Amino acid sequence: MAELATVARPYAEAMFQAAQGAAAAETLDQVAEQLDALAVVARDAGLRRLVGDPQLGAQALGELMLSALPKQPGAAVRNLLHVVLENHRLAALPAIAEQFHRLKDAAQQRAEVQVTSAFPMDQRQLDELLPALERRFGRKLYARVEVDPGLIGGVRVAVGDEVLDTSVRARLESMRNALTA
Repeated sequence: MAELATVARPYAEAMFQAAQGAAAAETLDQVAEQLDALAVVARDAGLRRLVGDPQLGAQALGELMLSALPKQPGAAVRNLLHVVLENHRLAALPAIAEQFHRLKDAAQQRAEVQVTSAFPMDQRQLDELLPALERRFGRKLYARVEVDPGLIGGVRVAVGDEVLDTSVRARLESMRNALTA
């Protein structure tokens, strides 16, 4: 996996620079959305089987991928797709999209917060939690919420490599470690 990240980094950085350019027609968010759509297509098992077909060149494969998209991407994203295909790096496309998101978030001083809760959270609860987390982590956050009943209660919050675990499971684990020490 680290190898894909290494391969993807220059592509993501080049795409980010192209998207940031003053003459760029699309915003960073639009480019990120387009890259996400391409990453979904690139993960398709049927398409991945076609990659090794000697009768299907990079140009034809690119056109096939573009035809599978609900909305056609801008010129910069289409160019990136063709370069990726010509260099036989289709497997790196999801990692390119992921790294582009990281670059975009850093430029916008935002970060994704992974909120794992023991129970489903409604929008009101999330709206109450996010401002406190933004103060705690010192940046603007957008949330991705998952439910894990194994937490028993409370939440586990992760922003990048920073983790704040206030779950009942974490507290029980802490007490168990204190008692056995």
